[in-house]
Amino acid sequence: MASILKIKEAFPALLNKKILEIHNAVFPEPDNKGQKVQYTTKGLFKKQTIVSTSDKIKDAIIEEANTHIFQINMLLKNIKLATRAEFFRPCPGSISINTNSVLTASDLNTIERYLKSIDSAGNDEILAPWLPQSKSYLKITGIPYIQPNSNKLTSDDIINTMKHLELFEPMNFAAKPRVIKASSKSDMAIIWFDIWDSQNGSKAKLLINYSFNFGRYIATIRATNMNPGVPQCHNCWKWGHSTFLCHTHGSKCQKCNSPHKLEHHRDLAWYCKANFKLNPPRLETAKGKPCPYTFKCINCKGEHMADDNKCPFWKHRFNYD
Repeated sequence: MASILKIKEAFPALLNKKILEIHNAVFPEPDNKGQKVQYTTKGLFKKQTIVSTSDKIKDAIIEEANTHIFQINMLLKNIKLATRAEFFRPCPGSISINTNSVLTASDLNTIERYLKSIDSAGNDEILAPWLPQSKSYLKITGIPYIQPNSNKLTSDDIINTMKHLELFEPMNFAAKPRVIKASSKSDMAIIWFDIWDSQNGSKAKLLINYSFNFGRYIATIRATNMNPGVPQCHNCWKWGHSTFLCHTHGSKCQKCNSPHKLEHHRDLAWYCKANFKLNPPRLETAKGKPCPYTFKCINCKGEHMADDNKCPFWKHRFNYD
């Protein structure tokens, strides 16, 4: 991905297709035939703890995240612990709490006592916080991209099915499953999902080659090489860094790249407002009607939003080169 960006910067007038041809000629794909799949990361995943809970409790806690972070840090400070919580992040079936250092047993006990004391939380609905050590990268094959009801397969469809399978009960997702078409001409999907695991991948080994029913289809879980993909910032919508490492002041709109969030596009974008000084005058876009402006992706300059899965950058997000 980094080399594609460099070619794009050096030759801004070239079409995306030509840029990819140049990239593939200079950086041919390596021959991975016969190589063993490395599906589990090694080493401690630092500065984070995972708390498994129900979706209802998770949503209630995330809604008041700033209050809970403040209260947790006050408790840690009162017992003279140096660790501090920084932010909460919702994950499927759990909450991720990022901290300024690796948590000790005392830190974990303090966080657990506080979360179980919240009025909206029950003692039996919040499990003890735990430290993730490794991630395992897996994929599911054998499921059509277009479902019998003519709707596209979604991450929620996958999660709802997994919830009813006993084998997935002890599993904790590291991120929401990602649904992708197997190819542009295919009607089948590939579902990529990551789980928290031990360093020897013991949980992944239980899942690999496991088959289960998805409606009338039989899905199979396979190991896949460790590749979390190139991150796309959800603040400036550029590729190559995460949202939490973005240096852009304020948020950008993925439609028009103006300094506002997408939900405020219709209220703040100039092309949706009336301007009677123009010739001919421009009328205000009626509420409920789509914005008439033709958008340009900030990454490839194509006529789509920056987070559109039709973007060439999206299609190559698992290619670090």
